[in-house]
Amino acid sequence: MDGGVTIVTNPTVNVRLTSTVSSFEVQRRFNRGITIADLKGKLEMVIGAPPSFMDLELFSVTNHFLQKMDDNEALLGSYPVDDDCRIHVIDRSGGQMGEFTDVSKVEKFELSDDAYNKKTDSARSFMKKQRIGRFNEEETAKKKAEIAAREEEQKVAADAISVGSRCQVQVPGHPSKLGTVMYVGTVDFKPGYWVGVKYDEPMGKHDGSVEGKRYFECENKYGAFVKPLTVTVGDFPEEDYGLDEM
Repeated sequence: MDGGVTIVTNPTVNVRLTSTVSSFEVQRRFNRGITIADLKGKLEMVIGAPPSFMDLELFSVTNHFLQKMDDNEALLGSYPVDDDCRIHVIDRSGGQMGEFTDVSKVEKFELSDDAYNKKTDSARSFMKKQRIGRFNEEETAKKKAEIAAREEEQKVAADAISVGSRCQVQVPGHPSKLGTVMYVGTVDFKPGYWVGVKYDEPMGKHDGSVEGKRYFECENKYGAFVKPLTVTVGDFPEEDYGLDEM
């Protein structure tokens, strides 16, 4: 052995990149054997600035300025660049911060509904050919008829319910509730016919008003609107919950 010391240097280096045209920081790995001119060419794809208008500054791992990288013929490895150092790109072409990330400045492609209808390779064209969803006229007509028939059933049920009647409400998936009918008819917040009920217990959602409009009076959390077919009118006396017992 000759007692010499051999220094092994990693042929590549992983650096952080920042610039005057973006607020983002990215990481890239470069070969130490490329020239600064070649490095600028690679940075153009990352930063977006033209190489001839780039000034490069080298910062340490702790973001202390080390020096300018202004010799285009010098090798990247000739500078004191280590893993996690930062190379800051200054764009002298006039690029502004956010210029390449602000999508509001990008002209948007728009296609009229008529032009889209004429396309043969669109999702709408495929759905028409396969008669899917609303393009299945037979199925669509069937669903409309079912909805109309159901709504007519709700209207007939609503006509048989009178305000002031005692009732039992049985909504699928919920426990049955007793109450008094306070309102029957249409409402502003949803289509169709509805029954406003004041429950005997605070198992409702409101005080008889919805979206700023009052339909009936009751204490808060005692009121609710339900579909007529879930309401059964009859002799349902209020239960005694022992609230007056000592």
